[in-house]
Formats: sequence, structure tokens, C-alpha cells
Amino acid sequence: MFDVFDRLIKAKKVTIATGTEQSTARAPAVTTVITARDIEAMGATDLDEVLRAVPGLHVSRSASLNRPLYVIRGIYSENNPEVLVLINSIPITTIYAEDRSIAWGGMPTNMISRIEVIRGPGSAVYGADAYSGVINIMTKTKEEIEGTEVGARVGSFKTYEGWALYGGDWHGFDIAASVEYRTTDGHKGIIQEDAQTQFDKLFATQASLAPGPINIGIEDSIDARLDIKKGLWQMRAGYRGRNHLGTNTGVGQALDPVGYLNADRTNADLTYHNPVLTPHWDVTTQVSYFGNEFNSYYVIFPPGSMGGSFPNGMIGNPGLANRRFNIDAFAFYSGFQKHLIRTGVGYSHNNQYKVTHTSNFGIDPTTGEPLPPGSPVISMTDTPYAYNKEEKRENQYLSLQDVWTFADNWELTAGIRYDNYSDFGSTTNPRLALVWQPHSDFTSKLLYGRAFRAPSFQELYNANNPVQQGNPNLKPEIINTWELAFDYRATQDLHLAANLFTYAITDKILLAPNPGGETNTMQNTGNWKSNGLELETRWKMTAKSSLLANYSYAKTMDKTADHDVGNYPRHSAYLRTDWLLIPNWYLDVQANWVADRRRVGGDPRSAVADYTTVDVTLRYKDIQKGRTNIALSVRNLFDTDAREPSPGPDSNGLINIPYDLPLAERSFFVEFRYQF
Repeated sequence: MFDVFDRLIKAKKVTIATGTEQSTARAPAVTTVITARDIEAMGATDLDEVLRAVPGLHVSRSASLNRPLYVIRGIYSENNPEVLVLINSIPITTIYAEDRSIAWGGMPTNMISRIEVIRGPGSAVYGADAYSGVINIMTKTKEEIEGTEVGARVGSFKTYEGWALYGGDWHGFDIAASVEYRTTDGHKGIIQEDAQTQFDKLFATQASLAPGPINIGIEDSIDARLDIKKGLWQMRAGYRGRNHLGTNTGVGQALDPVGYLNADRTNADLTYHNPVLTPHWDVTTQVSYFGNEFNSYYVIFPPGSMGGSFPNGMIGNPGLANRRFNIDAFAFYSGFQKHLIRTGVGYSHNNQYKVTHTSNFGIDPTTGEPLPPGSPVISMTDTPYAYNKEEKRENQYLSLQDVWTFADNWELTAGIRYDNYSDFGSTTNPRLALVWQPHSDFTSKLLYGRAFRAPSFQELYNANNPVQQGNPNLKPEIINTWELAFDYRATQDLHLAANLFTYAITDKILLAPNPGGETNTMQNTGNWKSNGLELETRWKMTAKSSLLANYSYAKTMDKTADHDVGNYPRHSAYLRTDWLLIPNWYLDVQANWVADRRRVGGDPRSAVADYTTVDVTLRYKDIQKGRTNIALSVRNLFDTDAREPSPGPDSNGLINIPYDLPLAERSFFVEFRYQF
């Protein structure tokens, strides 16, 4: 039964906070849980659409490659390495940029069972990059699919999607499998001026393709997953392929209608979990693999650029691969009265390899001199003039956590994790959480956590870049966070939650100008300070209607520059309401309000314009004895001109995309699902 009303209010369980199942109210972290039923009701077709519902989390976009930026509590950056994303509790971080891959290309939602989110630090459990938040995406099991489901979706921008899910038994094995396909041209938001426009003004040329549309189409997107379980053993594998993924405004912030990326990501893990190895020991061991490989074709600046020096355009084609092997073991021990102890130990081996680089600019490897204007594209692979290098990183960790129920209604969680890295050294990150539940309907929490972000290989080893150089001496960024949270079930039909937070960031990795000002090098130079609050409510208004709403505020300052860090919303709000109109007809309405986005230091533009978008989904459920499901959805119902911030001034003081990054206009899709 599709019951989005009772389930909205019921207490949800979460495992992301400590590694063991707890209610969200008692978990020693500020968490959000979104289920498959929520996702279906919302009409969300991509992970980014789901995450917009999380308090304190704003989904922005990068100018280059249209990557999603999960801006949590005012922490904004172009690569967004501050958020750790897991699939089935295993990181999908790529070591090059310490993000989810520069060729992300979205994540479909049909195979998602639930999403658990921590707003705040998580390094005491998860290690690197569990910094501003952690997002754990759990995929569906055999029991959740139970049979075969096929579906199709057709929408605006020449978007076509199809999928098939299977859940069943095979010779005593529980099997869950899925394949999802998508192709789209993407919306064609117009860029009025780009980086080449600024050069045209300097050189009196007309090479820019602006005004012109962005390039965010995907020729082919394939996601496939397999989950096999028997007894205490579970094996999972996945593949994500992206073919001809567009470059948005272009990697040089000059429109590039022909540039693209291709990417392949694979993962596999084998897990043994014995919840009663002995009467007091719950033990899990796991080996896992994650691989990522991409290649690209970039026209960084168009034909005729640089005063006509590049008649075919400035072309650069980077590529690389990375793979990670992990071995992890953790155990819960309940033999001490009123204590639940968790221990963890693990090893990770990261390898960046197959670094390729072809270009028609830079240094000629055969002469050691700059390539002359009009040069053909040549290979710089396996030379000192490549953009990055092949490298390895190893990491060993040890963690310990104790959940101590020291009095009635009082619980103290204390944890610590030690990580040792082969390239930048060691780091230790503790956590403390005091939870008081004087009544079953009211909980308060006082939380402290320290977390770190590992320097990426891009930040450590970038070379032969005209404006950005790596620094092998970087240290990890550190964040210390304090939170005070309250959770109150006011009535059987009304739930309220609030939290206050403050954090301080030291050794922030930022670009700093070199002597002369023509180039920049990554340095541990920033110190940020922030405070804010988040308010939430869930209300079952009637037996056939519900309301979910949240409001978030954050103010993040760069204390070194005495300026707002910029590009994030100080104020944001989300509202969702669901209605059962007549039997089997469900209406979902969502509104997102984003406000008060100030500019980065040195950017003279006025603040990014506020916006409100409204999405509506009408769903007809349980046709043909529950087998058929039809939906119609309108995104951005009122055709709002919504924009995300473009980068501030470059090293020459130029603002390459002065009018920001357009989001999609009003769009539609229709969806059909059939289960048998």
C-alpha cells in the first residue's frame, strides 16, 4: 500500500550515525531519512531532486561539467569534496578531485531503497571527507522488489528513460538486480557572456559563441546493479556508464557545444555479517573495490580565440583512471552492562593510473618550448608536461566507539578514529554526543565532532596549468562542530525538530596567488567560521493529507579575509504536501525557496537573485490489482528564472560568466510502471 501519510510521522530508523540501527530521535547526530515511498511520491527521478528536501542542504551546480554541489550548512566549493557519498555504506569518492567524479551525470532513483543523511561531521566513523555531511544511498533488496518491475519515462528536452528491476530467489540465493537507461539533450539555458567574450573585448575579436546555450546533454547513461545474498554472506556489484556527457559552460567557462566526457565506474563488495558470532559479538568483515575511468574532448576556447592564435580552438583532452581496494572489519560488543562498544580497523589502497593528456597548447615535450600558435593536437602523456601524474595513496585506520546508557533516559556516545595516510600523514578525529530523552516524545542532544578532508590529487599534483598549481605539502582541512538539537513529537500527527550549530574550519585549502600574480598554488590558508539553525515539521493534517516543511539559516565567514565565503544561501526553505484526491489518485506539491546568496570576496556583482520553484506530481496508483502505476509531473511549474552562482573573478580579475548559471525552465514528464 502506498501510504505516504502515516509513514511521514512514524519514527524512522537510521544506521548512518553509529553503524547500528537507532531511531532518528536518539541517534547521536542530526540526520534525515528519505524512503523509496517518499521518492515515488515526490516524483523525483534523480538523486539531486531528492536531496533538495533535506534541511540545510542546497543542491547547486558547477559551471564546469554541471556537477552537483551538495552545499551543506554554507560550505561551498567548486569540486564539493566536503561531502562523503556512500552507496550501501561504501564510499564512491574518486581520488583525483576527492569528489564523486568529474563526470557524474546524475543518479537515477528507481533502485534506491532509502537515503540517510548526516548534516555535520562523521569522520569519527567514516574517515576522510565526512566533513560537512555524509549521504548514504541504500539500494533495494529482493524483498523490496519482490518480482519484476519495468518502467518508462518520457519528458522535456528529449529525455527518454527505461528501467527493469528484479527481486527473487535462485537456488537458495536472494537476488536483486536492476538496469536503468537514460538519454537527454538537457535544457538549453542561455549564457549571455562567457570567458571568450571577455577576451574578445581585449583583443577586438568575435570568437565567442555567446549568447548561446549550455551543453549538458547525455547521449547514453547506464546504471546496473546486482545484489546476491545467502545466509551470512552478501555480494554486490554495480556499473555506471556515461557516454558523451556535456561540459555545461565549458571547462574554461567558454561555451563548448562539441566537448564531452565519457566515464565508466564499477564497484564490487563481498560482506560477511554474523550478528551472533558469540553471545556478545556482532561482527562484519568486508572487501570492496571501486574503479573510475574517464576520457574527454574539450574545446577550452573556441576557434579564433586568443586573438586568432588558435584557429581550431584551444583543445585539451585529459583522461585518467583510479581504483581503490578496501578491507574493513568492525564489531559490536555488548558484554558490558549499559555499554555498546564498536571497534573498527581497515586498510585502503588508492591508485591513480592511465593519466593521459593531449593538447594543442602548453609545452612541446620534444623541444621543451611552448607550442607555437596553430599547432596540431599532440600527446603529452607520460611526459613531465602532463596535467597530473600517476600516484598511489595508502591509508590504515583504527576506530573505537562506546554508547553508554549511564542513567535512565541519558546516553553518552564517545568515539575516536585514527587515520594514517602514506602521502600527508596522520589525523585523529573524536566525537562526543550526549542524548537526553526525559519523555518518549521529546529528545535533546548536545553534539561535538571533529572531521577532516583529505587533499585531492588535483590539489597535490596538478602541473602545467596556466592558473592553478598543485602543492604536495598540503595538510588536511579540519572542521570542529558543535550542535544542539531537539526532537519533539507534539501529537500523534505532529512532529517538530530544531537544531543550532556552529563550526570552525582551519587549514582550508584555497588557491593563493604566487609572486607576480600570474599563477596560483593550492595552500592551507583559509579559516572559516559559521553558525546557523535548522527547523523542521511533519504534520499529518488529515487521514488523506500531509505537510512536511523545513527552514535553514547559515552564515559562513572567511575570518582571514573578513568576508562572507559566498555562493551559498543564507536562507532556504522547503515545503512538500501530499493529498489523496480520490481513491488511487495522489497529488504531491513541492516548493523550494533559496535566498540571500552573497558573492565571494572581490566579486563586485550584486547578490545572486533569490528564487522559488514549484514542482507538481499527479500519480495514479494500484491499477490492475496494484500492478500498474502512472504519473505526470511538472517541474518548475511557474517557469521561474532560477540561477546558481557562477565563479567569481579569475586570476586576471575577470568574471567569465557574469550572469550566472541558468537552471531548467518549466518541464514535463510522464511515467509508466508495471509490476509482475
